[in-house]
Order: sequence, then C-alpha cells, then structure tokens
Amino acid sequence: MPLMNTAALKARIDLYERLMRLDKPIGTLLLLWPTLWAVWIAGEGRPRWEVVAIFALGTLLMRSAGCVMNDMADRGFDPHVERTRKRPLATGEVSLAEAAALAAVLALLAFALVLFLNFLTIALSFAALFVAASYPFTKRFFAIPQAYLGIAFGFGIPMGFAAQVDAVPLTAWLLLAANVFWAIAYDTEYAMVDRDDDLAIGIRTSAITFGRFEVTAVMGCYAAMLAILVGIGAMHGFGPAYYAGLWVAAVMMGYHYVWIRGRSREGCFRAFNHNNWVGGAIFAGIAIDYWMQGS
Repeated sequence: MPLMNTAALKARIDLYERLMRLDKPIGTLLLLWPTLWAVWIAGEGRPRWEVVAIFALGTLLMRSAGCVMNDMADRGFDPHVERTRKRPLATGEVSLAEAAALAAVLALLAFALVLFLNFLTIALSFAALFVAASYPFTKRFFAIPQAYLGIAFGFGIPMGFAAQVDAVPLTAWLLLAANVFWAIAYDTEYAMVDRDDDLAIGIRTSAITFGRFEVTAVMGCYAAMLAILVGIGAMHGFGPAYYAGLWVAAVMMGYHYVWIRGRSREGCFRAFNHNNWVGGAIFAGIAIDYWMQGS
C-alpha cells in the first residue's frame, strides 16, 4: 500500500480535526470552566498544578472523543441538518471504522492521564465515559437531552473534587446541579438554531419540548444556576469578588435574552457561543476571591 503524500496526509489530519471539533473550541471551554470551578474550590484556591494540567488536557481529549462518538451515533441524521451536513462522517469522507478507532484512541489517552490520580477518580472516570458515550442516544427518547448533557459536561466536577480531596462532598453535587441548569440554558439556545431540521427528522431537543416558552425556560435555567451558585458562596463564606463574578455572568445572561428573544438563528448561536464568557466570569470570581483571602 503506497504511503500518502504530504498533501493527502494533511487533508486526512484536517478531516480528523474537524471530526474532533478542534476548529470549534467552544465545547471544550464549556466543559473546562465547571471543571476548573470544582478544582479551585476543592483545592481552596490552591489546587495542585499537576491536577489542573491533567484535567485541562483530559477535558480536551474527552470532548474530542465525545464529538466523534456523537457523530457516529448521528451519522444518519446529520446529512439532513443544515448545520451538520458537512461533517466528515455525514459526507462519508471518514469511515465509521476510522471514527471508532479515533474515539477509542482519544478515550484511552484520557484514561491514561486519570491513572496518575487516586482510585476514586479512576472509578468515576468509568461513569464519565458511560455518560459521554450514551448521551447522543438520549436525543431519540428523552424530552430534554440537554439535562443529560449537563451531567456529561459536568462530570469533571465530582472527578475534580475526588482528585483533590479523595471525596465527593455536597458542594460537588450542587455544582453539578448548577451545571445541568447551565447546560439546559445554553444548549437550548443551540437547539433553537436547528429546531426546524430537528422537527423534520424526529430528534428530541429542549427547544422543541419547551415550545413557545423556550426563551422563558432558558432564562429560568440561568436563574436556577445562579441561585445554586449563590448558595454555594454562602456555604463557603465567599467574599465580594465571587459575587462580582456572578453579577457579571448575570449581566451577560441578560444580553443573551436580548439576542434570543427574536429566535433568529444568528442571535441564538451568538448567545450559545457567548456562554464561554459566562463560565470564565464565574471562574474569575472564584479564583480572585481565593487570592484575596490568601493575600
């Protein structure tokens, strides 16, 4: 079998990068921020830097693996959705066998990182893999698959606490609950972009389930998320910087309302992408508050 020339190899790598969504880092960031919230709180503002590095790289690997597994599950649907019809599996540019091999390699690399951590974190990683692999199929039967996505995207929270303190305390579960509400909010914005296509092919999403109340549901989920985070702040005695971070996030959510109330594809997609800054503002509040306490 002749070796690929440089141009062909580069084109193949580009297909794999697109399959892993390396060209669209928003998903990795939405996964990373809640993980960092957890690692910082569990480490009381001084997390072990090897843990931070492991979770940062592991987040990238698992998000990439999750994207590949999602496209494998949705390969029959994606060609019929405007936003996804050019994905490598949908077009047939990458075979199912290639995608399965890529997902397996990515998951194994992520698991290799977890092996440097304690037993509890390793045990939780199996649950994380199950949730990530099963999420794409929830769109077939679950009215609000975004809630399941929130668990998948938030599993770094209990794992982060486990890695730092070898336990999963109440704060971890509260953070996970906040992340579920956040995921329902931002992924409903995302689903509003594809609603017409999803209705045509029979996919279930929160945008369809909430119907004409989807904007109200998004804002309600944002409010629930912030309420939980305020409660966590009270539990841990956080100071002004923490609440300033929540306030900045709340203001951003107000802008999201302005963008999505017209239900345009452009506005909904803009609001979805902007959630990166919501997660970053909350993390900044946590990190600065701990820094101020220690100064």
